[in-house]
Amino acid sequence: MALMKLKDFDPNYVQTFEGDDVKGFGVYTEADEKIGSVSDVLVDEEGHFRYLVVDLGFWIFGKKVLLPVGLSRIDYNADRVYATNITRKQAEDLPEFNERTVADYDYEERVRNVYRNSYNTPVDADYAVSTPEAMGTTGYRNFDRNNYTYEQEPTFFGMNERDHQTFRLYEERLIANKTRRKAGEVAIGKHVETETARVSVPVEKERVIIERTTPMDAGRTVTPGDADFREGEVVRMEIYEETPDIHKEAFVREEVTIKKVVDRDTVDRQETIRRERLDIDTEGNPIIEHTDRI
Repeated sequence: MALMKLKDFDPNYVQTFEGDDVKGFGVYTEADEKIGSVSDVLVDEEGHFRYLVVDLGFWIFGKKVLLPVGLSRIDYNADRVYATNITRKQAEDLPEFNERTVADYDYEERVRNVYRNSYNTPVDADYAVSTPEAMGTTGYRNFDRNNYTYEQEPTFFGMNERDHQTFRLYEERLIANKTRRKAGEVAIGKHVETETARVSVPVEKERVIIERTTPMDAGRTVTPGDADFREGEVVRMEIYEETPDIHKEAFVREEVTIKKVVDRDTVDRQETIRRERLDIDTEGNPIIEHTDRI
């Protein structure tokens, strides 16, 4: 994971350190020559100081470089940081750091190799790559990027009481993360239901009504020419009836659209956190001055 600026790790770091801020301190050599000033601090994912970002305005105008915190001595009373044995040649060889720089492992290795040339720092054989192909151009073995820890090079990253006046008081913070888990599943399908439907269809049927009546002039004598006797005379009449014609047709009844929406809520949790406070036991009547610093 790439390093981050102190303010990005803790936007309220000034309040966290009770008003103290190493940024802005002048940076000097051990010979008391001013070489620049601290413009920022880079920390790891746990908030440990790893590098001071030094603006080399007094040596190389406009160039910022990284100074491992172990190679510094902080004088809070004088608002100064002393760079241990840093040389102008190192400053010239160090890669520049700017707002677009990603301080990942590869970038850090470029920085560390410049300092390794001067300090001839030992390499932990348990973590270093030992193949000849892994030898860097400086003649030092490159560390295994998957196993590298800052503790392997205490010369660069170790902080001590003499140089940094360090007594670490720890506190716990609540770190809120989210995990995404499957809460369930909705399966939407369809099935066929059957039922008996009834429909009424009015139909018509024709029927023949035969009426036999006696005419008013029944018994009247018909002239011989009017009588027409024909054998087998038949009168035909077609009779119709309606029969229901019922069949089934499929129609679209409705459409179903399936989509997801996200409901947002805030979940409150509380935990008991711990913080270490400094206890000072004294004997007699010593004079003690308290100065709170980073």
